[in-house]
Amino acid sequence: MRISCLISTLVLLSIISAEETRRTNFIVILSDNLGYGDIEPFGSKVHRTPSLNRMAKEGRKFTHFYVTAGVCTPSRASIMTGCYAQRVQMQANPRDQLVLRPISPYGLNPDEITLAEVLKKQGYATTIIGKWHLGDQPEFLPTRQGFDSFFGIPYSDDMTKATGERIGSRMDGNRWPPLPLMENEEVIEAPADRDMLTKRYTERALQFIEQNQKNPFFLYFPQAMPGSTVKPFASPKFKGKSKNGPWGDSVEELDWSTGQILDKLVELEIDKHTLVIWTSDNGAPMARDMDSPARGTNKPLFGRGYTTAEGAFRVPTIMWWPSKVPAGTTCSELSTTMDFMPTFARLAGGKAPQDRKIDGHDVRALILGEPNAKTPYEVFYYYQLDHLQAIRSGPWKLFLPWAKASRHPRVAKGEAVKPLLFNVVEDIGSQEDLSNKEPEIVKRLMALAEPARTDLGDLGKAGNGQRSIGKVSDPRPQTLPNK
Repeated sequence: MRISCLISTLVLLSIISAEETRRTNFIVILSDNLGYGDIEPFGSKVHRTPSLNRMAKEGRKFTHFYVTAGVCTPSRASIMTGCYAQRVQMQANPRDQLVLRPISPYGLNPDEITLAEVLKKQGYATTIIGKWHLGDQPEFLPTRQGFDSFFGIPYSDDMTKATGERIGSRMDGNRWPPLPLMENEEVIEAPADRDMLTKRYTERALQFIEQNQKNPFFLYFPQAMPGSTVKPFASPKFKGKSKNGPWGDSVEELDWSTGQILDKLVELEIDKHTLVIWTSDNGAPMARDMDSPARGTNKPLFGRGYTTAEGAFRVPTIMWWPSKVPAGTTCSELSTTMDFMPTFARLAGGKAPQDRKIDGHDVRALILGEPNAKTPYEVFYYYQLDHLQAIRSGPWKLFLPWAKASRHPRVAKGEAVKPLLFNVVEDIGSQEDLSNKEPEIVKRLMALAEPARTDLGDLGKAGNGQRSIGKVSDPRPQTLPNK
């Protein structure tokens, strides 16, 4: 009897020990172009997002969470590398400008160490389901950058054959193929059925979780929607069902997708071992009438996506990890997508790369809600392409003076701009310019610009801390086999 009890006790202790030492799974759900005010936890009155409401109630909202660019490619480069896009030269290139286009010779340099590679080294199963947008040539595809598998599209869903034909020879538009849906390195459908992308992506994500429930895994889930099109896509179950047309339909389907993921983790009893982060790659483009939610909204923040306004860089973010992340809480400290790499690496029992500069920080203390945890950022930089346009330090955001304004979120093209200073904590809409009232703060932030210019470059002048973008000599379109 005693031996039987002893054996039972040892078995129980071994189960408890295994549970305590089990490594954390990571799921990053990344919406495309979804704005700060597009979901109910961040103030939406037109979109129904019950799953995200649940996620916020059971998890932690981040109200000062930033991406490093107001557009897709550079923002995603920062997630993968833990760096400003300018450091890895993914902010622009001579051919594609803001973002990578189909058949581009450029992509994320294979010499970069990605978040997937860091976790794979620790024994994680890794997959990307969704939109890649860091190069469509074989050398740059996710399966060459640390992912075991890839199911999705290589670039934005609006980069179709029809779009290419409209732009003609510029950026090889006349060679753009039908939108390819890829399985690993092979096109399996062209054109992809954009109405069904969210649903099909979700089914694949659930399948991956099922298959890897007993092993540590990293699911990178960059959704295609709401996307860059004027009228986003949704499956029949959601099409025409929201109060906000196609944009709302797609947002509500994204919410459904998130609920499916959370429910699956609970069903498999791995929710307490899984950190889920829900965010967006940049702010919404917004309609011409900025009071209309038809193309998303970044309110109460100021400005559109694709600029350096708060509405472009500051994105709605929720983190969920039952038993670890304090439920129903809010973090108002600054953190960024660059922090995923060093944070995940430490949670997985490893480290971020030590042989190169990583701009992100380990923000476990912020995620776990540790008392008095503060942002690790003394300064955060807002770049438009290779142009350093603004700086944040503490509550202060300074728009630097420009000799000739271009794509400035507040002024007309060609108009001279003096420094503009906002307290983006107290003045969430960036309405009151305090530059005249706070000259010492302006002076301090102006000085913080110089290290960035030296390190990351500015206005065509290279920085001494930049690394090379990847490039191939003979790019070819991604098409169905034998096409």
